[in-house]
Amino acid sequence: MRGSLLVDNIGELVTNDGRAGDPLGVRRDAAVLVEDGEVAWVGPARYAPAADRRIDAGGAAVLPGFVDSHAHLVFAGDRAAEFAARMAGEPYTGGGIRTTVGATRAASDDDLRATVGRLRAEMLRQGTTTVEIKSGYGLNVADEARSLRIAAEFTADTTFLGAHVVPAEYADRPDDYVGLVCGPMLAAAAPYARWIDVFCERGAFDADHARAILACGQAAGLGVRLHANQLGPGPGVRLGVELGAASVDHCTHLSDADVDALAGSETVATLLPGAEFSTRSPYPDARRLLDAGVTVALATDCNPGSSYTSSMPFCVALAVREMRMTPAEAVWAATAGGAAALRRTDVGRLTPGSRADLVVLDAPTHLHLAYRPGVPLIRQVLHNGVPR
Repeated sequence: MRGSLLVDNIGELVTNDGRAGDPLGVRRDAAVLVEDGEVAWVGPARYAPAADRRIDAGGAAVLPGFVDSHAHLVFAGDRAAEFAARMAGEPYTGGGIRTTVGATRAASDDDLRATVGRLRAEMLRQGTTTVEIKSGYGLNVADEARSLRIAAEFTADTTFLGAHVVPAEYADRPDDYVGLVCGPMLAAAAPYARWIDVFCERGAFDADHARAILACGQAAGLGVRLHANQLGPGPGVRLGVELGAASVDHCTHLSDADVDALAGSETVATLLPGAEFSTRSPYPDARRLLDAGVTVALATDCNPGSSYTSSMPFCVALAVREMRMTPAEAVWAATAGGAAALRRTDVGRLTPGSRADLVVLDAPTHLHLAYRPGVPLIRQVLHNGVPR
């Protein structure tokens, strides 16, 4: 969209500009000028420059668009029955992933593309302007490559997760499957991926296999991410830190050594409270991580089995209620924290030069995202400076 756009009459503006003592960088009675899809100016509304068009925020709060740094959107099928079984007391083991693999392999490109498009639109309506999308439901060369090719139509942040679980046809030959992931599968997937990820967990991949796969991904030019310590204690978090991972995700079961490793690194701990909600599992202790100085992000983990939510506002509310985060910490984690987990400096904040991704709330402050859980508070979204 050509020309300039002024968003003014903002009651509370969250900038995430990093000012000491106020991580949200809150400004009152503010305005934002957008030009060519970027933030060109931020300041008091009374000093706002002229613009070609104007949006009157009506005294509402304005935030950076949410950055969802962990989502599994390329899939087919439904696992509602599995959810119902968990609600009746059946424990979550991750075994249902193979059910989705079968449905995804059988789906057409158009079916998979339609699912991603539907969920991406759903996210945008709820204020998510940046999303990472993983593969992981193909688990063969052709289906992993096409999953990433389709994901790349919707986001630049695509992640190769061929090491989600060992597929049924390799159940007795895990070493052979790791060889496939590191060889032909990685070669086919890498042109469409920015990141590589491994589910380092009991029942999935051990530390040795995870290290081998991630090292191959790094050699192919991919950044490292890691599913770690979701189902129980394990080596995943410290392995991720050792390899310089941008993010280790889940972090539900952490030792003191895990927390110390994260605190001494640039690796982000991405917490996924939707998964704990949907699996009746213990929530991560965000307070422990934050008090240790760890950078924390929030994401939805949107997937058909363990966290079928696309709502970052819901995850913010869960983080405040169940993980001992303050509303300000949760909002920062869902915006600037997600950007840090993706090693992005152009999103997750509203400062000159950043991408003009912003959300106008139907509320006066960011507090209402946790204060009014489940209420549709996203009044308007700008993505790349364009009203959606």
